Amino acid sequence: MWIWEQENWPNFVWDKNVIEPKLRDIRFRQGILLGKMSGQPKDQKQSMLDTLLANIIHSSAIEGEKLNAFSVRSSLANKLGVSEEKPSPTSERTDGLAEMMLDAVENLDAPLTLERILNWHKRLFPEGYTLFNPVMGGQLRGDEPMQVVSGRIDKPRVHFEAPSRDVLETELEVFIRWFNDSREDPALDPLLRAAITHLWFVTLHPLDDGNGRITRLVTDLALAQAERQSVRFYAMSVAILANRNRYYEILEQSQKGDLDITAWLMWFLNTLGETFTSVLEEIGQTILKNNFWLNIDQTQLSLEQVKVLNRMLDGDFDQGINTSQYHKVAKVSKPTASRHLATLVALGCLVKSDAGGRSTRYKLAHFKLQ
Repeated sequence: MWIWEQENWPNFVWDKNVIEPKLRDIRFRQGILLGKMSGQPKDQKQSMLDTLLANIIHSSAIEGEKLNAFSVRSSLANKLGVSEEKPSPTSERTDGLAEMMLDAVENLDAPLTLERILNWHKRLFPEGYTLFNPVMGGQLRGDEPMQVVSGRIDKPRVHFEAPSRDVLETELEVFIRWFNDSREDPALDPLLRAAITHLWFVTLHPLDDGNGRITRLVTDLALAQAERQSVRFYAMSVAILANRNRYYEILEQSQKGDLDITAWLMWFLNTLGETFTSVLEEIGQTILKNNFWLNIDQTQLSLEQVKVLNRMLDGDFDQGINTSQYHKVAKVSKPTASRHLATLVALGCLVKSDAGGRSTRYKLAHFKLQ
């Protein structure tokens, strides 16, 4: 029995004793992230462009499609009004991907409708996009059973079967009404609402293709509404791609189970937590790097020295760098590498380890935050 065949579908339940402590932890990390991002000097439009690009590229990669990141970036830049030094050629497809993503995260107050969902799908599959297995963008799936299948043709394994076509529109009406109404439900945490949105919509599987990408788009809308802001600082699709196998496993497990979705909610919250942690680490690295250069006079350094220091600030050589590694990275002779390293120590950029000879390593100097 599939989850949508359960008698009380779609009245999901979960173990609050398990979920609420995790939810508090994720909410805490989310608050730290939003607080740190609001204090960053970086241009918000540029930051948003980077985040939305990562979301589009990784969401497609989850489905095995590799997009031209340069073209998608230029389409996003055009829509956001961000200037590029060397813009790449765009296409109807890349423009469509940018439009659907921006509509999902910027138009927070616009109600979700079937027309809006199908418009996203039309952007995902513009007419004439592919000659092989053509998908009619902007239409619900046909009358054939919608199954997720793997294995041999003569011995297929059915991972999931969606509700039949004759009940699909009614099911979508219920989902869309819940999505719009639940935003104002004080009893439902907005992050849990996003998790339920994801599972519920992908279970309906209303389209011939692109269900995963549209599901993640609706989820992005729910997350943007949860934070009540359209500026995006994180891309959950990056963490989903990193855990893709487990993503499909937990979906299959949840769709074959009963209406207790505790396991799914925990997976979703853990993945969201990994996303927050990753972005916080990037922010920490950026702050460290900016603070380092505030304390260093770059006019006294060669281009090779700046290159090596930036590599170290980006997290390379976390155990320190030796003469041989410097020689390879800077592409200078070993005697020159030794002189460069000695200069960096004298200027206060690096600290020399106590070990001598070939064991000598040089680590970044630490400065108080300014």
